[in-house]
Amino acid sequence: MSTMTDTRSHSIRLVALASLVGTTIEWYDFFLYNTAAALVFNRLFFPNFDPLTGTLASFGTYTVGFVARPIGGIVIGHYGDRIGRKSMLVLTLVMMGVATFLIGLMPTYEQIGLWAALGLVVLRVVQGFGVGGEWGGAVLMAIEHAPKGSRGFYGSWPQIGVPAGLLLATIVFSHFSRMPQDQFLAWGWRVPFLLSLALVAVGLLIRFRILETPAFAKLKETQTESRQPIIEVIRKYPKQVLLAAGARVAENGGFYIYTTFMLVYATQVVKIDRNIALTGIMIGSACELLWIPTLGAISDRIGRRPVYLFGAIATAVLAYPLFWLFDTGSQPLVWLALFLVLMLSHAPMYAPQAALLAEMFGTRVRYSGASLGAQLAAAFAGGFSPLIATALLARYAGYKALALYLILMAAITIVSVVVAVETVHHDIET
Repeated sequence: MSTMTDTRSHSIRLVALASLVGTTIEWYDFFLYNTAAALVFNRLFFPNFDPLTGTLASFGTYTVGFVARPIGGIVIGHYGDRIGRKSMLVLTLVMMGVATFLIGLMPTYEQIGLWAALGLVVLRVVQGFGVGGEWGGAVLMAIEHAPKGSRGFYGSWPQIGVPAGLLLATIVFSHFSRMPQDQFLAWGWRVPFLLSLALVAVGLLIRFRILETPAFAKLKETQTESRQPIIEVIRKYPKQVLLAAGARVAENGGFYIYTTFMLVYATQVVKIDRNIALTGIMIGSACELLWIPTLGAISDRIGRRPVYLFGAIATAVLAYPLFWLFDTGSQPLVWLALFLVLMLSHAPMYAPQAALLAEMFGTRVRYSGASLGAQLAAAFAGGFSPLIATALLARYAGYKALALYLILMAAITIVSVVVAVETVHHDIET
């Protein structure tokens, strides 16, 4: 009995590590684009516009990656429920790495004109497709291996990949952005994208070592896999899909306001150095690395919904203070603003999210169901939030409309989580 327990403990630790490393690399790739869209691409790929309009165009290419995420979730989720979780995780990691590497090689508008923007869009679509399919597989590998009373904790490990990927991308990008401006725009911005290929190689070595989940292995053994997972999800779990998407609105939309749009707000409105905001994001992300698994463990004790609701309410409460602190132009207060929203708003929603969404669906369609709900919100909330925020800024020239936008997203999430059933005691083997 002791040997079996030790083996299972070793297995879940390896799976948690593999999920963490893999998602960190995938989100590093994804977040590099977000930062570059806010600070670089408007100059290199849309140079004929004024700064704010160029940023809008740049965020337009950023948004298409989010639009591709539900498609990736549906397609990859289908095969994840038919073939297995592990093989899809390998496929999506390769897709993300190759697309990110090629972005680092893209010619600019000055070299090939509008074809540069088109190439950027195509590679961003590949990124979005890959990350849309990856998330569901990563969290299911952790949750379906985890003991029943620890699904929130182990499910939070792939979630740590978001702040870890953001931190890594921000550190690398921030380092190269300190180069002389002409060198940075000429070639320095490309290096972080090119480094992705080496990171992907490390991720693949780890992911090849993990086994398929016991829950899915049981389906394969009994030959009870769903033939049409997405159809079954829509027929049996329509409410759960909508509630899963609604629960993600404030988390996902708010996160990209904090980590992408606020770079624009800092440089173009407050007129402070971009590295002040980048450093604030790094501080908040670093603190989330320990805070997310702590909150995941707390959700195993008190339930997913109380932890999640705390973050959604904090999103609304901090909406105005976020901009008040930024408008001071004070470096410590900008850092404080980003620390507060990432630790009190984003982390409490993101930590229990993997377990909450996975526990909503049966094993036969869990990959498809969790992916569809999560990526619908990513497309409509996260994908459009920096674009909408930039448009609101251009239209109203102040922070009030931006704060109200955050409050609206928080309200949608609060209602969705209140309506949802608590899932902490659900049996995920069925």
